[in-house]
Amino acid sequence: MKLSKKSEYGLRALLELTQFYGKETLQRQQIATRQHIPVEFLEQILLALKRAGLLASRRGMKGGYTLIKSPDEITLGQVIRILDGPLAPIACVSKTAYQKCSDCPYSSKPYCPLQDAMGEVRNAIADILDHYTLSQFAMARPAKRAS
Repeated sequence: MKLSKKSEYGLRALLELTQFYGKETLQRQQIATRQHIPVEFLEQILLALKRAGLLASRRGMKGGYTLIKSPDEITLGQVIRILDGPLAPIACVSKTAYQKCSDCPYSSKPYCPLQDAMGEVRNAIADILDHYTLSQFAMARPAKRAS
């Protein structure tokens, strides 16, 4: 799995909104400037997150965007699925967007070695991203690097 720029920018925007949760709204230009995100691309991302029920927006002088769900209730996995789609590396192991392989010689057989390996990859990714909330993400400390 490679995180797209859309998800990377979305998570960075949500970091900003998490810091101001329950305090004030943030205008898209503020978020874009603080996080070095192109404002046009950010607008598309914020609209997708709003449509998914994570954000609200308000017009006017005191307008902007705000989280409508607690950062404790939003997981990184949820955000990435909204912006990029399933976490699974191949469609036939996806739990949220399963698709049977049409060109795979194992699709009509009871066992597929690729599904086993890729299913484990999906589970490992989901186990981390679905249990890591925005609150935890925003409060994370730099990892210590081995010397």
